[in-house]
Amino acid sequence: MTSTPTDGLAAADRLAALGELAAMQREHKVDSSGRLRAAVLGANDGLVSNVSLVMGMAGAAPGPGVVLLAGIAGVVAGALSMALGEYVSVRVQRESFESLIALEKREIAHNPAHELHEIAVIYRAKGIPREDAERFATHVMRNPEVALDLMAREELGLNPDQLGSPAAVALSSMAAFASGAIVPVLPFLFLPVATAAPAAAILTVIALLITGGATARMIGRPPLRGAVRLALLGAVAALITFFAGRIVGTIASGM
Repeated sequence: MTSTPTDGLAAADRLAALGELAAMQREHKVDSSGRLRAAVLGANDGLVSNVSLVMGMAGAAPGPGVVLLAGIAGVVAGALSMALGEYVSVRVQRESFESLIALEKREIAHNPAHELHEIAVIYRAKGIPREDAERFATHVMRNPEVALDLMAREELGLNPDQLGSPAAVALSSMAAFASGAIVPVLPFLFLPVATAAPAAAILTVIALLITGGATARMIGRPPLRGAVRLALLGAVAALITFFAGRIVGTIASGM
């Protein structure tokens, strides 16, 4: 089969449309790889979980070396746990998506009539008249790659170009957790426990204000509200664990 000038024009028009679509997507870019989510959650989890840990230990009033050791252990263990959890989660999700796309590819190859009908239904659901929808579907099915991309996006709700990298998400999560978790540990490197504990709480609240505001701004929410909400939650967690540690320490010292 020889190509015609019409085919060339159609191909050129498709390339132009893809370029415009890419520009539109950049204007409303949403991270679907999972790295941004992992980084935000990792930083917040690191801040809240480790300030809770060190404040609980400080409340029990052990020596400064014990609190510091617990804090560093919390950084390492938490970062590795976050990385492993994110890696497994994204890996399973990616393999699931790849399996669905592979199944769709087989259906296009072995049952094109059924896929033609499904594509026509997709267009009709968008308000295109039946005859036009069937004509568009026939045109799409002439190129299996285009048909697969369309079905992945419209039927499966996936973006084949942004399935997410398990390793990248795991590293992002690990680094973010560690950077957040180290904040409440820093004062215990230089100060006695009685002074380091309030300093750690203040540093953590400041960090939570920053991350909460930045997160809210990224998703189009009021930054002040997001900052205050996250800082309050972190402060409550720190206070609860501090007094829990104080109670346990008092009981233990009386035994």
